[in-house]
Parts: sequence; C-alpha cells; structure tokens
Amino acid sequence: MKDGVNGVALAVFIFFFVAVTVMGFLAARWRKAEQSANLDEWGLGGRSFGTWVTWFLLGGDLYTAYTFVAVPAAIYAAGAAGFFAVPYTILVYPLIFTLLPRLWSVSHKHGYVTTSDFVRGRFGSKSLSLAVALTGILATMPYIALQLVGIQAVLDVMGVGGGEDTNWFVKDLPLLIAFGVLAAYTYSSGLRAPALIAFVKDGLIYLVIAVAIIYIPIKLGGFDHIFAVAKDAFAQKNPATGKPRGELASGPKAQWSYATLALGSALALFMYPHSITATLSSRSRNVIRRNTTILPLYSLMLGLLALLGFMAVAAGITVQNGQLAIPQLFEDMFPDWFTGVAFAAIGIGALVPAAIMSIAAANLFTRNIYKDFLKPGATPAQEHKVAKLVSLLVKVGALVFVLTMDKTVAINFQLLGGIWILQTMPALVGGLFTRWFHRWALLAGWAVGMVYGTLAAYGVASPTQKHFGGSSAEIPGIGEIGYIGLTAFVLNVLVTVVLTVVLRAVKAPDGVDETSPEDYTADAGDKGVRVDLPPATAGVPVGH
Repeated sequence: MKDGVNGVALAVFIFFFVAVTVMGFLAARWRKAEQSANLDEWGLGGRSFGTWVTWFLLGGDLYTAYTFVAVPAAIYAAGAAGFFAVPYTILVYPLIFTLLPRLWSVSHKHGYVTTSDFVRGRFGSKSLSLAVALTGILATMPYIALQLVGIQAVLDVMGVGGGEDTNWFVKDLPLLIAFGVLAAYTYSSGLRAPALIAFVKDGLIYLVIAVAIIYIPIKLGGFDHIFAVAKDAFAQKNPATGKPRGELASGPKAQWSYATLALGSALALFMYPHSITATLSSRSRNVIRRNTTILPLYSLMLGLLALLGFMAVAAGITVQNGQLAIPQLFEDMFPDWFTGVAFAAIGIGALVPAAIMSIAAANLFTRNIYKDFLKPGATPAQEHKVAKLVSLLVKVGALVFVLTMDKTVAINFQLLGGIWILQTMPALVGGLFTRWFHRWALLAGWAVGMVYGTLAAYGVASPTQKHFGGSSAEIPGIGEIGYIGLTAFVLNVLVTVVLTVVLRAVKAPDGVDETSPEDYTADAGDKGVRVDLPPATAGVPVGH
C-alpha cells in the first residue's frame, strides 16, 4: 500500500464523481413530464425508457460495487467458491424472459408500481402484500449498505480520511459527502438520475475490466503463473480453521453448496425491488424481451471480473479486510491516473444501484404501507412527497449500518437478504401464472420460509463471527451442505401447496382478483386502469 494520499488517483476520482453528480441533478429535466409529482414519474421515470436506457439501467442496477469488489474478494479469500455469481447470472435470464414481460403487462394495465401492488391486486390480500413489501425493504437495506462499503473501500485504499486513529468524523467525512450527494440527486431527480449516470458507470466498468484482464496478467507473468501461485496459496492451511484456505477448482464436497447457492441466487435476483423498479420503467414489454437477450453480455464481463481475485492472490496482495483486495490490486498494478479511473468505476458503480435501491424501497413503503394502511386516500402528490422522504431515510439506515458494523460481514448480510427475498417468489411468480394458490397459504409459506431461513443463518458460525457467518448449512433429510435460502424456499412451497389443498377443500374465503387473463399480455398501446381513485369509487374492496 502506498503511503499517504494518492493525489493523482484522487483527482481523477473527484473529476468523475463531480461529473456524475452534475448529471444526477440535470437528470431532473430529462424527459420530464408536465405532471411530475407522482410515483410513475419520480419512482419509475415515467415508464418511458427504451431498450438501451433500460439495458444500462438494469446493468447498473444488477452489476454493482458488490460485483466489482465482493465477488473477486470472495475468490481472493476462498477460491473457486466465489464463482457462484457467474452461473447464477446465466441461469436467471431464461427465467426472466418468461416472467418479466407478464409482470410488466399487468403492471402497465393496472398502474402497479411495486410487486406488492401486484400481489394485492392478484390475491386480494393486503396482509400478503404487506409481507412482500416488508421483506423487500428488509432485504434491500444491507444491499444498499454494501454499495457504501464499496465506496469506502476505494477511499481507504486512496488514503482518504486518515488512519484508524483518526477522529471518526474526519475518517468517515469523505463517505458522508458521497452519501450526501447521492441522497440529494436521488431526492431531486428520482429514477432518471441513476438511469442517466448508468451510461457513464457501465462504460467505465467495461473499460477497466478490458484493461485489467490484459494489462495485469502481463505484469504478473501470464495466467499460467497466476493460477500456479493461486493454487499453492489456496492449499495453505488457515490457522483459524486448520483447513486449506480454499480451492482453485471446487471439489466434490463443495458442489452441493455451490450449485444450490447459484440456483437460489438466480431465483432471488429479480425478486429484489430494485430489479423490478428498473423493469417497470420500460416503455413496452418488447423492451423487456430484448433486454433479456442482451443482458448476458454482463455475465461475460462478470466472468472476467472474477479472475481479478486470482490476480490479487498472485500479486501478493495482503489486506485485513478482503473487500480492499481489488482496490489495492488496482493501486499496485495500474499507473496512478488509471487507478483513479478504476476507483471511479467502483464508486459510480455503487452510486447507481444505491440510488435505484433506495427508490425501490421508498416505492414499497409509500404504496404498500403508507397508502394501504396509514392514509388510503393519499393523493399522487402526497405519495410523491412521502417516497422522496423515505428514500432519504433508507439511505441513512444503510449509512448507519456501514459506520457501525464490521465491514467484513457486509456480504453475509447481503446474502441473508437473498434468503429473505427468495421467500416472496411463490406469491409473485405463482401469481403471474395461476390463481390456484390460496392467499392464506402463501402467507403461511412465506412465514415458515422466513423463520427457518433466519434461524438457520443465525446458527452458522465462522472464524470471525459467532452468528450469521455464512449462508450455507446442512440440508435436512439430505445431509449435504447447501444454500439456506433454497432450503427455506422449498419448505415455503411445500407449506403453501399443502395448505392451499386444505383451504380449498374447506372452502376458505378467497380474495378478489382484480386482474384478467388478457392483462398479462397487454402492451403499451392498451389503455391502463386508474388505480388512484378515492376509496369510495376504487372498485371491489379486497380482503386482508
């Protein structure tokens, strides 16, 4: 690590940061509608984005600072197990090609802003809708925090903020400034800000990866040398566990864990509120279909990015916090000016998804807690105001997490969020294709999955954590180690199916379905349905 502040890298970083900040505020005027004080405009960009804007927005949304920092950091720490992120991003696209156009169509037809809106309309249950909303907010918080961890990792490596003995306020001041800027332009411009900035973010990331995958191996003596050094390093025993540090390629004992984590993560990815927010901002269902065919380009990028973890091992990078491994690799390998470019890519790669995530969480609270339970007669202008305020509170919560928690556990809390969000899949995906599931059964299945997943994750220890030390545990009845989220999901589905059979048999009251079959194939030219009518004229009331 270089002594002091890397002035050249910092100057380049600040240049790009200022540039995207200006873009973020100017985005408020981009495609602005005459009536902009509503959630459709602030929270979904007016549902007006075309193929390329949506592609960059979804890419900026899904491939985050977590991708840039934590995925290669996982490989740096444990080897091939960290590659689970590559197959799961490949598995997910055929899945969403089937699901998302249907969700877009019914949401366009009825004016749904969130997945909870759809669940409430499909199953006639505010309780189930509330469960989905709370889960989405809960799962999103550590994900936002992870983006701030990415920014902090870059600042630490650049030497900004001082050492560990520095006053906490001075040490965290650069992160507080970045947070303040993010909060300000998100509040001002809504989803248009990250949509516009995503062009810069993705361009920088592709540039940095293209250079890194060629330049760094040349400096390290080629990939043969990189893999040879990494193999020897992973074979060394970890003093804390007495086991090898990791594996260059996953062995037979790790295959269940690897496969279930990849599959479970693929199922969970587009259950996250920010993924749906970016999807619903598209102007037609064909935009969604086209995006599912070109988004795999990001998976190619991710595979190359993951190799940086092996390069960090081969370069002899030694850090106490694995999240610093890749920023430190960049600083050691690149000229100072390009280090600044790489750090800007990571920093902006955190700002874009953090903005979308906070907007998505705000949309959930506003539509499915504030309007459904606190103020049913809220006007579009009131919804708009509440969503903007909640987006600030969500980011404050993530900031408190970053400033008070051990940074090394950030990825584990994000993986815990994945366990939670996966439990909303039966209600959302099941509802897109069938009305057979009973609303009470879905709620019970969700509760079982949430409780089991949380307790199982709580019981996982690691050398540095007594609880929540990972996301894999023994699968009941099989005896293999697997992803807790997928096990919880299976239990969720089993409970849902069994209880649905029972509830249908006893003719338990069902909720009112406000959708119709043709809604799921509607396109942009079809007239939408007003959903913001006063309670007295809003149609058939739904049950709880």
